[in-house]
Amino acid sequence: MKWFHTLGILIVALAAFGGGVPEVLFPGTPALAQAVPSPARARVLEIRVEGIQRIEPQTVRSYMHIRAGDVFDPARIDQSLKSLFGTGLFADVSIRRVGEILIVRVVENPIINRIVFEGNDFMEEEDLRKEVQLRSRVVYTRTRVQNDVKRVIDLYSRQGRFAVTVVPKVIQRAQNRVDLIFEIEEGAPTLIRKINFIGNKAHSDRRLRSIIQSTETSFYAFLTADDVYDPDRIRFDEELLRRYYNSRGYADFRVLSSTAELSQDKENFFLTFTVEEGARYRTGKVEIKSEIKGLDIKLVKDRLVIYQGDWYNGKDVEKSVDRLTNAVSALGFAFIDIGPQLQRDKIKQIVSVVFIIREGPRLFVERINIRGNVRTLDKVIRRELRLAEGDAFNRSRFNRSRGRVRSLGFFKKQKFTRKPGSAEDKTIIDIEVEEQSTGSLTLGAGVSSSEGLLTQVQLVERNLLGKGQQLKIGASLGSKTQNFQISFTETYFMERNLSAGFDLFRTASKDVDSISFESKIIGFGLRLGFAYNDRLRQGLNYKLQSKQINISDSSDLSEFIKRQEGTAVTSSFGQSLVYDLRDSRVDPKEGFVISLSNDLAGFGGSNRYLRTELGGAVYYEVAGDWVLRLGTALGYIIGIGKDVRIDDRFFIGGDGRRRTLRGFAVGGIGPRDKETGDSLGGNLFITGSAELAVPFGSASSFQTKGFLFVDTGTLMYIDEKDISGPNPATSQEDDMFRVALGIGVGVRTPFGLIRLNYAIPILKADFDETQLFSFRFGTSF
Repeated sequence: MKWFHTLGILIVALAAFGGGVPEVLFPGTPALAQAVPSPARARVLEIRVEGIQRIEPQTVRSYMHIRAGDVFDPARIDQSLKSLFGTGLFADVSIRRVGEILIVRVVENPIINRIVFEGNDFMEEEDLRKEVQLRSRVVYTRTRVQNDVKRVIDLYSRQGRFAVTVVPKVIQRAQNRVDLIFEIEEGAPTLIRKINFIGNKAHSDRRLRSIIQSTETSFYAFLTADDVYDPDRIRFDEELLRRYYNSRGYADFRVLSSTAELSQDKENFFLTFTVEEGARYRTGKVEIKSEIKGLDIKLVKDRLVIYQGDWYNGKDVEKSVDRLTNAVSALGFAFIDIGPQLQRDKIKQIVSVVFIIREGPRLFVERINIRGNVRTLDKVIRRELRLAEGDAFNRSRFNRSRGRVRSLGFFKKQKFTRKPGSAEDKTIIDIEVEEQSTGSLTLGAGVSSSEGLLTQVQLVERNLLGKGQQLKIGASLGSKTQNFQISFTETYFMERNLSAGFDLFRTASKDVDSISFESKIIGFGLRLGFAYNDRLRQGLNYKLQSKQINISDSSDLSEFIKRQEGTAVTSSFGQSLVYDLRDSRVDPKEGFVISLSNDLAGFGGSNRYLRTELGGAVYYEVAGDWVLRLGTALGYIIGIGKDVRIDDRFFIGGDGRRRTLRGFAVGGIGPRDKETGDSLGGNLFITGSAELAVPFGSASSFQTKGFLFVDTGTLMYIDEKDISGPNPATSQEDDMFRVALGIGVGVRTPFGLIRLNYAIPILKADFDETQLFSFRFGTSF
């Protein structure tokens, strides 16, 4: 039995060390089983932490799921291990048991001493630091570093650089600190090589490329960023296409997809827009229905701008909603929601529109928060908003406010969001903007057939000191003309929807074509302007000018001009009224524009006259991208108590500018001195023009167009017909209309507009001076 006794002692010793005695080994010895503790009852006497440098032991213990005094539990020990790893404070953690002691050994992650970016030429370091989440004195972990690498790559991708690589490197420092270096190889921007459209039949690829903001890359890519791929811009391009088609009757238009295929070298994208145009609709019946008691729709019916029989226009529907919203609100109904419902008749291709006026949710604007405007003052943004704090919330005005802030052109991006306020009937509007450069320096050079070599320098700041003010300083120097101008405009004078500004100017011109005298003008002007709506705007102005006529060699000069030599002062008030319904001010395809201006001189000074000019043009898209322009202009000046000076009269002719008559030299028609042939100008002019623009060529980058045109016009009347004296002179004139036929070509490039015209007068007077060929070229860089 000796061996049995020895085995019992060994088992008791093992149990004392921490093991247990399985009762099944000794089924007949219950007393012995009770004397040896079981594993379930073994408890943690102490938790000992090793390897720490900065972190307190109690901090480590606080993350664990087991405490001193708890029973040893493998599951809770495993949870503690995972919890410590999950803190991100440790590079390695191990837990082991020594008797009744639990030993936790850790290897702390280092602390970031500093973060450095290298190789970032395109992206500012400040923007990169805003993007990454790691900071100095933050614990370094590989996971966090990899997440920040991804954020930097995404930031570059949003700027159109998909070839970027980011490599993080770590430099060990004393006291378990590290320097984190992001080595960036930015690569070339990923450009848009080609833009294709699928499914478009009514409008050509060329036309649609001119609608969207994205452009195909070319050799002058450094002048623009629109040829760099930007996913956000592609979404905006889809919206531009939708608006364009909806405004031309295509109510069912959809962009089915917009795909961007990246080349294998990651340097170019190929964009493809797949569209479904659908049928073209005319507007059918237009109705207004109200679900609000007490609202008489007859009082607001005249606010509609969409009419039966016209081509359906989505812009007019949106405009009608805005006008109805304002009209109903003015009647005392603050909480309204106007939803247009379209009823399509695909057989007759008619869209009937029903504007349903309902009660909207009773929400008030509690607060408007503006963020991101480091330079631009808050008030510059707030005065564009159609909602103010305390107003009843209106979705139409909310959308309109977003559009007005975007149209400022001060911000690269802007985001309008809503969130619940402090109560159910309150809402908070958050506006987040990202500012962009608003200043520009333009250096120009060009050649004109009438004015010779031209150079131009112009400095423009559209958001001076962040106040929304505009400053322009410019100089134009040519072989025959020199102009200097300083202009300042306060866009919201006295915090009202009223612009005010001043101009300082100096102009000097030598003889140009058949105008044989030199003139100098120096003066200043004051301006006021306001817009009645998006289409109609008016301006008021005052000018004080000193005008001087110099005659260097008067031996063979007209007596009419000699009598004008000297200086005269003009003090005048004027106004201008412009109604513009064109679809674009830069490259119009449809619509019309009418302008009227008047100037009354005689408020002091030596000149007294009334000058009136009326002009207009209408545009028709006759076939595809072919555009027909019909324009006319009329001007009349009458002296008040004295004759009109020669430098205040009209001179007609030239190469495509205002008061143009191609085929004739500047001052080439109108009254003349019979003896010398000098042009004397005129008090009345009438011009008309018909021009057909035809795009051609496959390179959309240069927007090349050919032109066929016919110009007509006349210039007549001067105050003095005959002059007596030592050298008597007599003027000759007639009221016949001159006519010229011509062709031309125009190329609009980032370097400027090149326009060449060849016109042949087919109806002219014997004493007229012609100019068959004319051209203009200008550039900015």
